[in-house]
Amino acid sequence: MALRVGFLHPDLGIGGAERLVVDAALGLKNKGHDVCIYTAHHDPEHCFQETKDGTLRVQVHGDWMPRHIFQHFFVVFAILRSFWTSIALVLFERQLDVIVVDQVSATIPLLRLLTLGRTRIVFYCHFPDKLQTSRNTFIKRLYRMPIDWWEEVTTGMAHTVVVNSKFTGKTFSGAFPSIQIIPDVLYPALNLTNYDAAPVGDEGLGVDVSNDKSIMFLSFNRFERKKDLKLALDAFALLRQSVSPAIRDRLRLVLAGGYDHRVRENVEHLEELKTMAGDLGLGVGTVINGREAGSSSPRPVADGLLSSKDGSVSFVLSFTEGQRAFLLRHCVAMLYTPSNEHFGIGPLEGMYASKPVVAVNLGGPLESVVDGVTGYLRPPEAQPWFRAMEAILQAYLNDKKAYEAMGRAGRSRVSNTFSLECFASTLDRIVRGLSPTEGEATGAENTPKQGDQPPARRRATKNARSEL
Repeated sequence: MALRVGFLHPDLGIGGAERLVVDAALGLKNKGHDVCIYTAHHDPEHCFQETKDGTLRVQVHGDWMPRHIFQHFFVVFAILRSFWTSIALVLFERQLDVIVVDQVSATIPLLRLLTLGRTRIVFYCHFPDKLQTSRNTFIKRLYRMPIDWWEEVTTGMAHTVVVNSKFTGKTFSGAFPSIQIIPDVLYPALNLTNYDAAPVGDEGLGVDVSNDKSIMFLSFNRFERKKDLKLALDAFALLRQSVSPAIRDRLRLVLAGGYDHRVRENVEHLEELKTMAGDLGLGVGTVINGREAGSSSPRPVADGLLSSKDGSVSFVLSFTEGQRAFLLRHCVAMLYTPSNEHFGIGPLEGMYASKPVVAVNLGGPLESVVDGVTGYLRPPEAQPWFRAMEAILQAYLNDKKAYEAMGRAGRSRVSNTFSLECFASTLDRIVRGLSPTEGEATGAENTPKQGDQPPARRRATKNARSEL
């Protein structure tokens, strides 16, 4: 029986959280459900292809509201915008069976009230918001107190909670002690069909592949300080110092990721990274707005992305699908720098492209990268990262068999564990298990298989919390 499922997401741009909600909607649509996404912001020039080509039905409500006042009260306005989007969802989408609320839990009581309790609510928790902000002043602590309290109260009002990793699940239990729901773990996934079918072309990156002999280390991360991209710069600088001049001239670092000119931190941090690179003696090459470079009338590119010897570090802002495929194909390794990342889609992209991954040995990458098999897990320090990158470089230059074996192991791991089909099947069981009509219709057929986690499990004891 097909269900009507609505998704609520605050800002449908380009990032790991946005990729996840798009994949969740695609997965349920492929399972035969009627799916729609409601959001407060969606820019056709800064979004995933499926949200603008008609594959998914996207409705925008609430973009008229400000995101902040003089760079303050972001959370307050995110909540207000989500209220407006929620009202629009209930008004225009009648008789929804399930609503998947992403990131902002504050709207859950309103949804339960407006739907008269007939619609089941799934809350997808990427990470507790209360743990993602500093409280370095008394005013900030006072400001956050009611917001943090409301986050815990409203999260507990969902019919079930889903998290993106066991790491987030453990953090969730500690952050919200009053909530008795044990979250289900639903790992983010890759749409392998789309990755396989993605056209590969430089699309304005200015790379002459036929003459290019560069050795590229690649990072996919938004331009945010918490992503610790300086770690990649520091380790790369050490790597350049350790090799011969001939190899040094071939080494390149490409930092690519989501960039939004509306977000002050993105703008500031890009300039900070360019300054850091210069201080380390790394030449800063091309800075390319990927979406503009990939348009039908791309901006002129003065230097190729990888061609300049002086430009050992380059930046690609908000890359296109084709540019992503190109970068993954031509890099030698993926660098994933954030510490305590909730999960991280970047390592999956690198592994599926048959590239070794270097990631921090804290948080979500512990559940995706297998140390020494699909890449290396190292503490967030330049020296161990340099050693891991050096090992990959030496294998790439002198032991192709070992290098390719690590790549094959990564691709196999993603195919078997983190595919969209696995993701969609798990989410499908969760939403079907929540629907009263579906449960009555399917009866015993809806019994979870061995290893499945039934929705809305409750903590029976304190020990149950630690077993996540």
